[in-house]
Amino acid sequence: MESDNQTRELRLKGSSTILSYLTRFSATEKVVFGIFAAALIVTALVMALRANSYFMSEIPAHGGSLHEGLVGLPHTVNPVLAVTDVDRDIASLVYAGLTRNQGGKIVADLAEKWDVSPDGMTYTFTLKPNLEFHNGASLTADDVVFTINKIKDSSLKSPRAIDWAGVSVQASGPSTVVFTLKQPMSTFLSNATVGILPKSIWGNVSDEQFIFSGYNVRPVGAGPYKVGTITSDQGGIPTDYELDSWSDYAGTEAHISDITFTFFPDLDHALTALSNGSIDSLSSIPPSAAAKLAANKGEPYTIDTAALSRIFGVFLNQNKNQALTDTAIRQALSLTVDRSQIIKEVLAGYGIPVNGPVSVSAPAGSSTSDVPAALALLSKNGWKLSPNGVLEKKPAKKGQASTTISFTLYTPDTADLMQVANILKTQWAKIGISVNVISLPPADLYQNVIRVRGYDALLFGQIVSKPTDLYAFWHSSQRLAPGVNVSMYTNSKADRLLDTIRTATSTDASTSAYGQFIQTITDDIPAIFLYSPDLIYAVPKTLRGIGLTTATSPSDRFQNVTSWYTETQRVWNIFIKKVQY
Repeated sequence: MESDNQTRELRLKGSSTILSYLTRFSATEKVVFGIFAAALIVTALVMALRANSYFMSEIPAHGGSLHEGLVGLPHTVNPVLAVTDVDRDIASLVYAGLTRNQGGKIVADLAEKWDVSPDGMTYTFTLKPNLEFHNGASLTADDVVFTINKIKDSSLKSPRAIDWAGVSVQASGPSTVVFTLKQPMSTFLSNATVGILPKSIWGNVSDEQFIFSGYNVRPVGAGPYKVGTITSDQGGIPTDYELDSWSDYAGTEAHISDITFTFFPDLDHALTALSNGSIDSLSSIPPSAAAKLAANKGEPYTIDTAALSRIFGVFLNQNKNQALTDTAIRQALSLTVDRSQIIKEVLAGYGIPVNGPVSVSAPAGSSTSDVPAALALLSKNGWKLSPNGVLEKKPAKKGQASTTISFTLYTPDTADLMQVANILKTQWAKIGISVNVISLPPADLYQNVIRVRGYDALLFGQIVSKPTDLYAFWHSSQRLAPGVNVSMYTNSKADRLLDTIRTATSTDASTSAYGQFIQTITDDIPAIFLYSPDLIYAVPKTLRGIGLTTATSPSDRFQNVTSWYTETQRVWNIFIKKVQY
């Protein structure tokens, strides 16, 4: 019966069965038939595979790991207290804020939405439903209010306190937070990226014990990664942190299953670990080391970069050195600087020349030295080079001495800045200006020189965390420590423009004031702007989806961390939008 069924299934309508045909073939015909049949099957398979490839795509998959080196140790992995790169790096993965910075754009994180009052003075945030911290505790509006009030607590001296000055916060139900500002603040949504603490843990910690709490080194947040295993040496000092991807994160779950950080005492040890394969990635690599690493094409890592929002320049204290009040002198100093030489010799090409207070590449013509133009400008204003190469101005009356120019340039005693200072000294000697370079350890420099404004000129770097808000660096109210207007710059028009930028409720008003302010600084030349360096990041060649563009601090390399991946899977195109990954 079974045989009959099989025969019926193979029967061709109106003819004998296929089997009966095959039995009539000669040996040669059977071979030929077999070859054609095999070719048909192979062709069908190839076509099927091509069709399969056409209708399917490769997408990121969960899995894989990243092992990164950090220089230093974790102390306060806490968004209220974090000041070091190590603490900020880990905190950026463990904690989540109401908003987050994604490639320079502020998007929702814990917040589902927010509304802004017409006058820009009230921000109302609605939290996403069913939010939790890594320990399972619910995350509510009370946690947000608690965190912001801790930042504002003067006894804690939070580095984020300035962002929340003049801002009051209150909960309006478990999922609604209302912020009331004394005046509009164009950077408010950026401030709201600060990570939220669980009140259930920190609410029981006194201000006196806040900095000593064990939760500073074993943090509990609501970010895309939670702390897993912490490995310590015999002395209890942590050597490794393993962070695990957290599936209940309010945003998209990260693809990379775990990120392990290993801590090193200095950069040399970290670079050695990268070279021998002990770690996969390393950030904040010096340009000289990066150039050598990039040359090793056969290594399993590659060099990625991001434009770093840091402006290095020589900030001129006109209150300390009378000669620097002469606009022609300041213009000549800027004209003489060969910024391209600094980029090449000090940064190994990892940076851009700038001639303003923000990280925008200087026009090609202004990145190289123009000594003839500088000397012509000086000559027009009564300055001449003496036979012995000293810039001088003849006295107005006989019997008086000629005026010459010299000043002292202070800088931190880091190798790169000392090299820049000596390049500048050599360049400015070409127009007859004598420069005495003094380098000091950063702590001594701040305490004994910067804090008291005891310098003629300061070679220094400014971290411009909010490129459109330059208030802290250039408003006259910030001239004295702890303000960071280190040029002691005073200009009433600039002050008005900075106030407008901060309080503008429309993009057009802010953009207009911003452009006018940049032009005002360009005209006044309170500093000789030099360069903006790159953030240099060595990453494994297998890591994809990084998308580095710009960064204000090294921890910003993790802005897009949930999109990073090493593993992939193939999915039918019609299902890609439905796949949750």
